[in-house]
Amino acid sequence: MKYYITTSIAYVNAAPHIGYAMELLEADVLARAARQRGDEVIFCTGTDEHGTKVAEKAAEAGKDPKKFADEVSVAFSNLLQEINISNDRFVRTTDPDHEKRAQLIWKALGDSIYKAKYVGWYDVRQEEFVTESQADPARMQPDHPQAYQRLEEENYFFRLSKFNDQIREKIMNGSFRIVPETRRNEILGVLKEGLEDISISRPKAKLSWGVPVPGDKDQVMYVWFEALMNYLTVLGYPDGEDYKKFWPANVQVIGKDILRFHAAIWPAMLLALEVPLPKQLYVHSFITVNGEKMSKSLGNVTAPQDVIGKYGVDPFRYFFLRHIPSYNDGDFSWEAFENAYNNELANELGNAVQRTAAMIVKYQGGIAGNVVRAEHDSAPIARALDECRFDRALDLIWDQVRGLNQYIDEEKPWEIAKQGDEDHLKDVLLYQAGCLLEIADLLVPFMPDTAAKIKAVFETGVIKPIAGTLFPKQEIAAKPEA
Repeated sequence: MKYYITTSIAYVNAAPHIGYAMELLEADVLARAARQRGDEVIFCTGTDEHGTKVAEKAAEAGKDPKKFADEVSVAFSNLLQEINISNDRFVRTTDPDHEKRAQLIWKALGDSIYKAKYVGWYDVRQEEFVTESQADPARMQPDHPQAYQRLEEENYFFRLSKFNDQIREKIMNGSFRIVPETRRNEILGVLKEGLEDISISRPKAKLSWGVPVPGDKDQVMYVWFEALMNYLTVLGYPDGEDYKKFWPANVQVIGKDILRFHAAIWPAMLLALEVPLPKQLYVHSFITVNGEKMSKSLGNVTAPQDVIGKYGVDPFRYFFLRHIPSYNDGDFSWEAFENAYNNELANELGNAVQRTAAMIVKYQGGIAGNVVRAEHDSAPIARALDECRFDRALDLIWDQVRGLNQYIDEEKPWEIAKQGDEDHLKDVLLYQAGCLLEIADLLVPFMPDTAAKIKAVFETGVIKPIAGTLFPKQEIAAKPEA
């Protein structure tokens, strides 16, 4: 089976925060699970590097836009390594191959593109053309700190309205699946109102930082329209072997703030190209910090490195995959993180591994024998992943962790050892080890390093205890100093 998964590509106007890291983690879980079941996988992420906002940020920094984009893009590619993301591709929209193939896509859109005058608002912060009905009246005022730009310019337009009913039909019949249902209903509401044609270019005289429109030296592509093309260009559209083998995408992972781009504009572009739509669009929600939206002005923007430096990579992955709801907004606090670390990772999983290994060493000289993985029903976990309910999947895995601890407490291997029943003791400890190997297998997509450590202890049947503990207890719930 071929499996293609993408995240949205990150805009390079600022360094990555925990919200985007969570998106990467969610896609990574799906990619690792696909590889684990034997699929051939392409997992792609990357950076979106054109547009007004990048040009402005580069100018503020006194740098050439490409140099500025190079520096910020590195921060995102470094993050992938820091949180152990298993992506196969990293696309940059300034890559020559992307720019070349974006121009091929533009040409292939043919008569779905036409030229007309755009008169209206432009939101630089979101890099978005804003209609009068969508506009915030306060931001129409020139003295507002995030005031819209008023544009009156000759641009190219895309016939988005033409594809309204086709997109709705694809969503309704399930061939273009959007989860969760709240986001599906949200975009169906937009389609019910009706899509309008959209401007998809800017005059080069006003914005030089973009991909040139083929055949028109005076225009550059609108950054969002061009950025969406990355999902095809990275596969080598229109003639690349990867494109032929892997498109359509199995899952595309995005944030709720860019739903309209991915559930209306993107499928319309694909329909215009006569290319199949992605099979599934998963739309995650936002992370707050101590109940408040992350904001530079509030000083509560949390970098992934802040958490990883204190607790490590797998605890970071665990918390954001289990304790941030997959279908709703969730909150991060240092207290909540430490409680999850100490009570669930250290006390429950870490303790089960340590107790089991220590008892086999003590009572059986470290020889467990032929450890056979336990086999509980894992179908509900697979279903949860299919629905992108990462929190639910980890809840189910933790049911097994807690079930194992309950088994240990009820069987009391130390009492069996005192009674001298060696055969029963061996069976009990062998079962414990088998359960831990099963748990390790289930954790591979979520906590790959932890899974590998557990397997290394028990897999050969000759116990190799972990030096120290799997999750050393943390005593102080406080943000690490910068």
